[in-house]
Amino acid sequence: MNSYLLDTINTSHIMGSNLSKLARLLATRIMSRETTNSLHIPKFDPLKPLRHWLENLKISNPRLAHNLCKLIPSQCPFERDLNLFGRTLVHIPPMCKLNPLYEEVVMLRFKAMCYLADECGEDISQYC
Repeated sequence: MNSYLLDTINTSHIMGSNLSKLARLLATRIMSRETTNSLHIPKFDPLKPLRHWLENLKISNPRLAHNLCKLIPSQCPFERDLNLFGRTLVHIPPMCKLNPLYEEVVMLRFKAMCYLADECGEDISQYC
């Protein structure tokens, strides 16, 4: 615990009861935060096996790499602005960020593009 807080608690009779209550409350919160942070409670992630599979998937076939690059878009296709008479009525945010496997899928597309460029020596500008 912070030594300043201990000094504040010990000298609280000098500063007044309101400051003493505040110091005790602050010290209690810091102690509970330190206790919570020191305990390692694993998060429940039901998608972890699928994440692991996608992260460790090896691209070793040019046909598979081409199909992945075609299927996985380079940008989120759902972000839109609905305009009427030149004024934006509604902005639809990118829904890709709501996909819990978004990072893994984008990484898979990147691996496929790297395979095509590095291993196969192909031009990947059509997928950029």
